[in-house]
Amino acid sequence: MPISIKLRTCLHLVLFTLVSCVGIGAQDFPTDPAAKLLPEKLGEFRATGPVTGVERDIINLDGDPERNGMTSLAKRSYVAPDGLRFSVNLITTRSDSGAYAEFSESRRKAEGSGNEGGTGDAPIGTAGFSLWDGAFNNLTFFKGKVCANVSEEGKSTGTKRLTEFAQTLAAALDKGEGDIPVLVKHLPNWQEARRLALYVVSIKTLEQAIGASAIFSAVDFAGGAEAVTASYGSSDLVIVEFHTPQLATDNDQRIKAKLQELRSQGQAVPTAYRRVGNYSVFVFDAPSEVAANQLIDQVKYEQMVQWLGENPHRYERAIREFTQTTLGVFVNVVKGSGLALVSCLAVGGLIGGLMFVRRRAQQRDAEAYSDAGAMLRLNLDELTPEVDPSRLLGRGK
Repeated sequence: MPISIKLRTCLHLVLFTLVSCVGIGAQDFPTDPAAKLLPEKLGEFRATGPVTGVERDIINLDGDPERNGMTSLAKRSYVAPDGLRFSVNLITTRSDSGAYAEFSESRRKAEGSGNEGGTGDAPIGTAGFSLWDGAFNNLTFFKGKVCANVSEEGKSTGTKRLTEFAQTLAAALDKGEGDIPVLVKHLPNWQEARRLALYVVSIKTLEQAIGASAIFSAVDFAGGAEAVTASYGSSDLVIVEFHTPQLATDNDQRIKAKLQELRSQGQAVPTAYRRVGNYSVFVFDAPSEVAANQLIDQVKYEQMVQWLGENPHRYERAIREFTQTTLGVFVNVVKGSGLALVSCLAVGGLIGGLMFVRRRAQQRDAEAYSDAGAMLRLNLDELTPEVDPSRLLGRGK
């Protein structure tokens, strides 16, 4: 690899680590409670110095520490028994969604600047990805309310030791909900789209990702709304989730009014918009309105009802579950008995048929049977068939 490419990769990784995971405003950021998650020892790895915060000159002027509900950030370096050194940047947020938003933003940035397709999934924490070019080793993961970036200091010799260090760190963290936000799983072809999907918990981040579209001025993230955006070819899909039907209705009305206003003024509007359950779904820059609506058709809203107190329909639900279970057992017993009967008849018929064919073959191959024993039997009644008439005496002889 040429020196210039190595240098560019190194700078990219450094900026990725410090800007993506350490993006803050022009002030020091709190280190607690993140510092408490970076103890003196992590398994066989020992800290080489104290926990540090973020220097004032390492800032992201476009960043907003509150955009993902960030609460603290801490850094620390560790050394392994074999002398390898690793550094950690650890972020804590107010929610699992905020940590996943940091994680998804980090992966998008890692895939940029000529590194498209350079990241790979890493089985660390709830979700993770790694970026290694043979010289520089970097791994990011999220778990619970934490998003962490770990990197190997100096020239890397491989990914094994860094992965072991990241697994040790992740094992000490609370798992939270233990899964990625369900909204991501409602993206079309989400298993593939999640790699570069951007999860957001603030309208500012959404505007930065899609562009300061005037339609977003009608979207209110109050009440804990969250969104996800992913690209499908030239189209950008945005799904905004509101936590109550009332919030979804209010936003839907404002969005539709804003669309009419923008069209009357001749301004740019999304290619298509539709409300799906508690989701507001936008498609930007699609080849046609038909293609945009086909993309929206693949977004499914799954309603979930959660009682804050005791469920008033608990008895009816128990009866329904008991009935369904009993009916299921009865049907399974009938199916099992019928299958056993059919199997027995089939096996019995097969065995009987084979025995019948075998006995017939034996009878054909055996000598003729005679009930006269070893004595000569005369065919006086002429009822017994003459097998060989040439051996019998003729009449009058």
